Amino acid sequence: MTDKASFIRANTRPLPVPSLPSIRLYQADEVTPLWLMTEQDMAAQRLAPPFWAFAWSGGQALARYIVEHPEIVKGQRVLDIACGSGLVGIAARLAGAQSVLCNDIDPYAEAAVALNAELNGMELAFTGENLLAAPVPDVDIILAGDICYEKPMTDAMLTYFRRAAPHKIEVYIGDPHRTYFPKTGLTRLADYDILTNADIEEAAVKPASVWKLEN
Repeated sequence: MTDKASFIRANTRPLPVPSLPSIRLYQADEVTPLWLMTEQDMAAQRLAPPFWAFAWSGGQALARYIVEHPEIVKGQRVLDIACGSGLVGIAARLAGAQSVLCNDIDPYAEAAVALNAELNGMELAFTGENLLAAPVPDVDIILAGDICYEKPMTDAMLTYFRRAAPHKIEVYIGDPHRTYFPKTGLTRLADYDILTNADIEEAAVKPASVWKLEN
């Protein structure tokens, strides 16, 4: 199997996040070649496409909100679920989170998170466990960027967040108004026009909002 860190270094490059240039990530310039190069591993392991290689608009919006409102995460134990590149977790650590646990079931994401954390002068914990089928971890805050691109994923995430509510865990979501985003049960906190990759979002600027789950 391909050494994932070497693969990421060879096929992406460190670039500023478009709407949050104080953070840098290993990012792909083009979508299709990377999709094709990871296709064999993805087919064998039934993985999603390489979401870790891009700064998605929902994640950018949530990361910006955290940087602008560090009091949300300062001193808190944070879970960045479906973390992809680790952008949101990096923002939380920079904003003063006590600890950050990044989670994604794509094994490439573990390497991407480690590389991106190093690029921003930090270390982040990572788990590849399917947390949606596990007990809610001992955290104070759950952050989720861009999780509503498919209905099954949206439903599974919302069920998980509702399981977290009795534990007094606060949940913040960044989303670019995707089709399956829930219409109720959340409070809208901020709106952004996010600079993004037109290849993945079909627009160079994408409106995105940050929401908090109502307990």
